[in-house]
Amino acid sequence: MRSVSCIILTLGLLAFAAPVAAQSSGDLSPEGVRVVIDQLFDGMRAGDSTMVRETFHPEARLQSAFVRDGQPVLNTGSVDGFVEAVGTPHDEVWDEKIWDVEIAVDGHLAQAWMNYAFYLGETFSHCGVNAFHFFHDGSAWKITQITDTRRREGCEVE
Repeated sequence: MRSVSCIILTLGLLAFAAPVAAQSSGDLSPEGVRVVIDQLFDGMRAGDSTMVRETFHPEARLQSAFVRDGQPVLNTGSVDGFVEAVGTPHDEVWDEKIWDVEIAVDGHLAQAWMNYAFYLGETFSHCGVNAFHFFHDGSAWKITQITDTRRREGCEVE
């Protein structure tokens, strides 16, 4: 009888320990990706460059697609410049509101697509779509690429 109790206790402990071990090795779920997305935008609103920097992979890049003078433009920006700008005191809160977030994960690669509207304080600036790519480095999801579209007209803001 005693050995049966030991087996049941051991199985119970293993059942409890398995999810804990999975969490400590890194969360490969869409929910884990969403945490990073929320951290990025929360950091922007707070003007916290450290919080924002933590979301990016060291080799990440930023790109924006827009139309200027009737011509399509693809602009590449610097993550360092963006992080510095977030942390530089500014009069208005940078508030990027997102919705219709779609996240797909395959192993250590993920992507997210979302609509957004960007506000400087209460003033609408522009809208578009964000396309994010992520890599899970074994401990955390990191943004490797953000490409967004930008426009001021035709925005259906939620």
